[in-house]
Amino acid sequence: MVRPRKISDFKPTFTNLAQTSHYQVFFAGLPLMLRQHLRVRGLNGRFISETAGLLCNSAVLPGSRLATADIVGNHHGVIEKMAHSRLFTQIQLEFYVDNEYKTLKFLEHWMEFIANGSTSRDNRQSNKDYYVRMEYPHTYKCDETKIVKFDRDYNEELEYKFIGLFPIDLTSTQVKYEQSQVLKATATFSFDRYLMGKYDSFSVARGRSGNRDPQLVAQDATQAEFEAALERDATTPISGTTREGLSGSGTTREFLLDINGNIG
Repeated sequence: MVRPRKISDFKPTFTNLAQTSHYQVFFAGLPLMLRQHLRVRGLNGRFISETAGLLCNSAVLPGSRLATADIVGNHHGVIEKMAHSRLFTQIQLEFYVDNEYKTLKFLEHWMEFIANGSTSRDNRQSNKDYYVRMEYPHTYKCDETKIVKFDRDYNEELEYKFIGLFPIDLTSTQVKYEQSQVLKATATFSFDRYLMGKYDSFSVARGRSGNRDPQLVAQDATQAEFEAALERDATTPISGTTREGLSGSGTTREFLLDINGNIG
């Protein structure tokens, strides 16, 4: 049966929730040909690596889903679902536009480069008979763009690194004579996959890559060490109802057994 617990037992959990406003976007790892194209258009590396991300006023943490298939016949009269691939959704980023319009230029010229593989002296974009040929993916896909979500005290952070990212849609930006507002640009990005957690050499050396517990690195920890860690988790003291049904200090295992009625 469920036993009552004090509000003070839950309060620390709900007063330390993550906030939506603490994040930063970093654009990095753009291929050389793309960087050269953007530099000719007046966009230097510093704007791309520092300013563009700071001007991103709205972002999303990426999501994914598992594609499934219905399996019929393993068990009589039962249809089972089994996963066969992981699918990654697109992300949408909104940017403030600076007074030099570099934000718009960055997005516009990135997409221009992708469809600019036919550029030559005789095939200029201004020509009436201009034709388009797409660039090869390795020349425009970015593998180092990151969204970092952190807390207000900068003690904890969550990093998403995108592999094969590039813009696929730049939304039309409205301008009007009515009350003036900050100009914004919205772009949708596609990517092949993302990595959650840090994968830099420093994090790998410390055993913290991919949000790993450095004390239990998968390729090094033995089965006995994992079992010991799980045992420690199960006996970690919590503040709550004990097996005697009184408010106080108990253990996770005792509390779970107690609410399921397995301890007398």
